[in-house]
Amino acid sequence: MTRTHFNILLCTLALSTFLASCRPPRAATTKAMGGLSSIVIEPRSAWQAAEPRPYKSQTPVRITIHHEGTRLELTADAAAKIHAIQKWGMGLDRNWADIPYHFLIAPNGTIYEGRNVMTAGETATEYDPSGHLLITCLGNLEVQELPAAQLASLVRLTAWCSRKYKIPLSTLSGHRDNSSQTTSPGKNLYAYLQNGYIRREAEALLVQQ
Repeated sequence: MTRTHFNILLCTLALSTFLASCRPPRAATTKAMGGLSSIVIEPRSAWQAAEPRPYKSQTPVRITIHHEGTRLELTADAAAKIHAIQKWGMGLDRNWADIPYHFLIAPNGTIYEGRNVMTAGETATEYDPSGHLLITCLGNLEVQELPAAQLASLVRLTAWCSRKYKIPLSTLSGHRDNSSQTTSPGKNLYAYLQNGYIRREAEALLVQQ
């Protein structure tokens, strides 16, 4: 290699390093979560779901965030909890068609499939959830802190649902925004809706894909 070629190589490497340093970094939160194509949703069989009863169909046009409302620790058996929620909801007390939510997120960030998204959800409060895609975070987030893994999965799932079902992120709301009878999704989660964090991070994920 001649000195001229060597100098050209050095200049090329220096320019590449400079250009790389000029690229704006992605947000650390969304980068750590990975792409939407890699999202994992545990099927109903993972929590031994019973067969649902017939219920009215829907086309989801908005995304609404709940918390389940009873304490669940990070080390608890989330699948058993979800099975119990379905059993209670389909029992004599409520007589619902299925588990009320379309997706459920455990404290450790595991995402579970709930009822069919094209089936209207059900709720113990006065609002009509028809047209709402219901995502719930397990636990009582009025009194429990929101685990980082649960929040990260909520952002990813919100972005994924927005893309898959063509639902604008501008429709994102909390249960309490649609009902005067609840504090759901709990103050420790609702704060991330109020300050726009969940929407911003979901939008960032959609731009990256």
